[in-house]
Amino acid sequence: MKSLKIKLIATVLGLFLMLSFSHGINAQTTGWTIAPKYKTMKNPVATGKESIADGKDLYAKHCKSCHGSAGLGDGPKASTLDANCGDFSSKKFQATADGEIFFQISEGKGKMPSFKKNIPEDNGRWAIVNYLRTLAAK
Repeated sequence: MKSLKIKLIATVLGLFLMLSFSHGINAQTTGWTIAPKYKTMKNPVATGKESIADGKDLYAKHCKSCHGSAGLGDGPKASTLDANCGDFSSKKFQATADGEIFFQISEGKGKMPSFKKNIPEDNGRWAIVNYLRTLAAK
């Protein structure tokens, strides 16, 4: 009887872990369920001075207060949240696909709001992705 309980618990735990990974939770986006199409989505906005400048302006207006000037997760509002604002300069974040970052900006989750209304043009949200790439640790 004890052996059966252990097998049942192991099976349930294994299924839970398998389902977690199959629904888009990975090392770069822990806690986020990313729609599959975003994992391979390419950024349609070419990286260049103009798009990076646009992204930087939008970041300053909409993101800096929580994520900080350098994207280290240390903005003035960060300490008031019961959430981790992340580190955009980290290798872990920089390894995240552009489409996944676009999804996170667009949809939001928990304390992070969706920016579809505040930044209604997709190209604006893609420009932020381009700007975030400039924050990679040197």
